[in-house]
Amino acid sequence: MPFTFTRLTIPDVILIEPRVYGDARGFFVETYKQSEFAAAGISDTFVQHNHSHSTCGVLRGLHYQLHPMAQGKLLTVAAGEIFDVAVDIRRGSPTYGQWVGVTLSAANHHLLYVPPGFAHGFCVVSDMADLLYKVTAEYSQVHERAILWNDPDIGIAWPVAEPLLSPRDAVAPRLRDADNNFAWESK
Repeated sequence: MPFTFTRLTIPDVILIEPRVYGDARGFFVETYKQSEFAAAGISDTFVQHNHSHSTCGVLRGLHYQLHPMAQGKLLTVAAGEIFDVAVDIRRGSPTYGQWVGVTLSAANHHLLYVPPGFAHGFCVVSDMADLLYKVTAEYSQVHERAILWNDPDIGIAWPVAEPLLSPRDAVAPRLRDADNNFAWESK
């Protein structure tokens, strides 16, 4: 199996470690294989692929889209390194308001699966980073929402004290005040 799937402390968020085939010429790595992802419980259909380029200290997030345009995300870094975060915003969930964070980098080749019902954000910790990610719903500006990156009720331990933010991210509401139509469903 070319992938190792590890459920994080919020079990719906999954760290994926692909097998890297390398030699003196470079490397080859599979970043997605439908049959293996489905066997690991990720059976989403990805409909859009995005590329985000950012410089050191940039923090993007915490972003999400409301139903019916909620997005699951499969993220990986092609260049540089980021600290990547998912926050459970499903009302009624046993992990509501909790976060998990992992380092994704071009060096470790890891991927992160963030399902719908989570806010997502990342901070660049290298000189620059290129984040590639697939999403399960197309971008919809009318459904796009954000939560304040440093909401004290969430308490994310970001690796930078004063990140570079977009004007929108700088004034996003706290989770308790955010527009949110997600509800947790027991599986």
